[in-house]
Amino acid sequence: MRYFEDIEVGTVEEFGDYHVTEEEILEFAEQYDPQPFHTDEDAANESAFGELVASGWHTAAISMRMLVDNHLLEQAGMGGRGADELRWQQPVTPGDTLSLRTEVLDKHRSESDPRRGYVDNAVEVLNQDGDVVLSYTVTGMIERRNPDE
Repeated sequence: MRYFEDIEVGTVEEFGDYHVTEEEILEFAEQYDPQPFHTDEDAANESAFGELVASGWHTAAISMRMLVDNHLLEQAGMGGRGADELRWQQPVTPGDTLSLRTEVLDKHRSESDPRRGYVDNAVEVLNQDGDVVLSYTVTGMIERRNPDE
């Protein structure tokens, strides 16, 4: 288990290998983002994208899954405080394989609760070609091993 004290600013990690299917794109879009370029292949072909694309929110949800599976379960996490600078850089299409790159940007102790600290991370979601498809920064709350120090 990694605690606040174990996290070093500047640490970069790369992980994940998530294959995106057409079925999953359609299923997510039908429920959460039913715009035609996410739900209808013919309409998507006539859109600015020229093909069926995943909802950006779907891509963000995939990134969260990869974070949990490959990173967050190893930390003494206490939840998140928020995300900033969310940018969909390129569309995600059926058949893409996504991975993540994170970098610890900053960390500081909570002024109101000595049991936790805050860690700011840059997150990039990359496709199989190494292109960034989504980027954002996120602040997580991490338990301190020694809150009295």
